[in-house]
Amino acid sequence: MVRVKYTDSDVDLVARMMRAEAEGEGKQGMLMVGNVIVNREKADCLDFKELRNIRDVIFQVQGGNYSFEAVQKGNVFYNRARSVEKRLAKQTLDYWREHPSKHALWYFNPYAACPTTWYNQPLTGQYKQHCYYEPIANTCEGAYRF
Repeated sequence: MVRVKYTDSDVDLVARMMRAEAEGEGKQGMLMVGNVIVNREKADCLDFKELRNIRDVIFQVQGGNYSFEAVQKGNVFYNRARSVEKRLAKQTLDYWREHPSKHALWYFNPYAACPTTWYNQPLTGQYKQHCYYEPIANTCEGAYRF
């Protein structure tokens, strides 16, 4: 059973985002970024209401800016997805989930120690340079659905 419905275009978008946001963190780091994307689509709560597909998640605008820095700045996101990232994206869309991104809706690279909260949401852990945050218990049941 797949985690979310997706198209080939969605696989390409997720693959490009994973590479742009976490290529330096290897396959595991890219999978974690992909997991946050899928979690945001499934969540339907907090900052992520009304996101009905992968495209909505990738191109979401909050506070006048795209939610993902890679879309805002352009960098690697606008390059073609490579086959290795497409395989990882499909893996994330189909089934992959792992701590600390398992239920995370946010991540960022603080270039320092991870703060214990991010926008009042608790730290679930760190993988290499990225810190992952999931919603406070009972505030977003959708983030905890498979």
